[in-house]
Amino acid sequence: MAGRIAQADIEEVKSRVNIADVIGERVALKSAGVGSLKGLCPFHDERSPSFHVRPQVGFYHCFGCGESGDVYTFLRQMDHVSFTEAVEILAGRVGYSLHYEEGGAAPETSGRSRLYAANAAAAEYFRAQLSSGEAAIGRKFLGERGFDAGAAAHFGVGYAPKGWSHLLDALTAKGFTKEELTTAGLVSQGQRGIYDRFRGRLVWPIRDLTGQVLGFGARRLHDDDNGPKYLNTPETPIYKKAQVLYGLDLAKRDISRSHSVVVVEGYTDVMACHLAGITTAIATCGTAFGTDHITVLRRVMGDDNSSGEVVFTFDPDEAGQKAALRAFGDEKRFAAQTYVAIAPEGLDPCDLRLKRGDGAVRSLMDAKAPMFEFAIDRRLEGFDLATVEGRAGALGAAAPIVADIRDPSLRPGYVRVLARRIGLELGEVRAAVERAARRGSDAAKNPRTPHAPQATSGASDGAAQPEDVPALRVSVRDLPRTAETALERDTLMGALQYGHRMDPDLFRRAMAVEFRTPGLDAVRQSIAATTDPQRAGWAVDAVSRVREPYRTLAAELLTSDFPARDDEHAVASADDLARRVLMRALDSAKSELVRQIQRVPADSEEGRGVRMRLREIDIERAQVRGDQ
Repeated sequence: MAGRIAQADIEEVKSRVNIADVIGERVALKSAGVGSLKGLCPFHDERSPSFHVRPQVGFYHCFGCGESGDVYTFLRQMDHVSFTEAVEILAGRVGYSLHYEEGGAAPETSGRSRLYAANAAAAEYFRAQLSSGEAAIGRKFLGERGFDAGAAAHFGVGYAPKGWSHLLDALTAKGFTKEELTTAGLVSQGQRGIYDRFRGRLVWPIRDLTGQVLGFGARRLHDDDNGPKYLNTPETPIYKKAQVLYGLDLAKRDISRSHSVVVVEGYTDVMACHLAGITTAIATCGTAFGTDHITVLRRVMGDDNSSGEVVFTFDPDEAGQKAALRAFGDEKRFAAQTYVAIAPEGLDPCDLRLKRGDGAVRSLMDAKAPMFEFAIDRRLEGFDLATVEGRAGALGAAAPIVADIRDPSLRPGYVRVLARRIGLELGEVRAAVERAARRGSDAAKNPRTPHAPQATSGASDGAAQPEDVPALRVSVRDLPRTAETALERDTLMGALQYGHRMDPDLFRRAMAVEFRTPGLDAVRQSIAATTDPQRAGWAVDAVSRVREPYRTLAAELLTSDFPARDDEHAVASADDLARRVLMRALDSAKSELVRQIQRVPADSEEGRGVRMRLREIDIERAQVRGDQ
């Protein structure tokens, strides 16, 4: 029976996968120095990036929450898959055939990987059904909204046939069990037994960032269908509606490049925007836009400054305005500037494209209004601005909105906007905004519910940290601020990051020298135990062997920015640091021998031995300096 995956295959797959490509599908990464990339951490919420990736060593580390590991660790943490599943996923990605050893644990055939496989098979089944005679009603629906066969294929739109168990029969024939299909949300249990969840409906596959199908959204087509207009996959181990965004798999590249995103309300709106050239459009899936969606988008956008844009499109009706105000409540969670775009005549992007063409959809984005202006206007509704009392009430209602603007360069402009809207003197409005800002500041300083003390963290950029960070953890910033410690720290950074290209003898000898800083010496000992620094993944293994509480320190050394102009200069610098550590050790040994020779007779055997050792050290020093 097939068993455990061969260790050689595990290493081979990891060596063929670029960890930056895998992580880059979830997180917008930007250059952070030679050989280093950084982005917003996918494991905790943060305002500025502290998550670093080193592709050439296949390792990531967050200086904020302390999460670190290799590409297998990343997949296991992000997708909650087993180690075996992580290896199999990446092997499939690079087209590598795995070999299984006899007598080991059997490879997993259930769990999340089976749910992904079942959803992928269902998506293929639905796509094939769209060309059937019964699906004419679905093709008509698409055509009436301006979508041809090419558009349907691009977005993977399919059709779920009417009947009791067409999908169930098709997928059980492929080897999926009823339990797997139920867990995946593809079938439901009724009084008459198990039946297809989606029947007689147009179906859109909902994918994650990597393109794997998580679930489906299905639109009612038939008059005798008494179900809801839209029916989505229920919550499953892989489908969490508060976290998934329709179209993000198609939009992620342009979102990451432009640092902008357009949030629309439906599947056909996403299709219309993309076909009109707005390829950053996404939509929620049967739920309101919320904080989990923001967290996902911020990572994809690389949302760490105010240069980005988030545009929300809403219907002008009461429900749409309420949705916009809910989004405004979360506006401050974005570093990017936020806007609202409302189409004329209450048209959504799909209808706007159908009636007025692609250009009108693009123009809708050009006509966007800042979210703050929208919120101010909504706050002023209901006040009679023709009366003194109405203006006073409006000022009190809207001043906190302006006071809450986090960009100080924007606040004066919105003070003027508010003054014009209400019809009051600029000074009076400015004073009201300042009072609101002070009240907000006092409330923040004196919350009603006391917060738990923040855990000690190794963050390098001051980002807020989660409370579950272990308190016992030595970080780079905990090291003594001395020249000797800096030398040891930089030497280890060079060894971990460029040891595979360093002079082998220099690497070996420098790592054999005892360091004076305990934490750094613990890291050095693990590196010194390395038998082959040219082997792919050796540095990650060395970090994993470092004893606690110094493992986080080792991970930070592996991922920190190593100052250099390029890789060649970095290798030269790593070699130079190793020489300096060796010279320091040799100079220290020589000083001790000089003191020792003064205490023993020159012609004694001990004296002759000391002088011989001094000559040997001088030869070693010359060799290290390159004099011979």
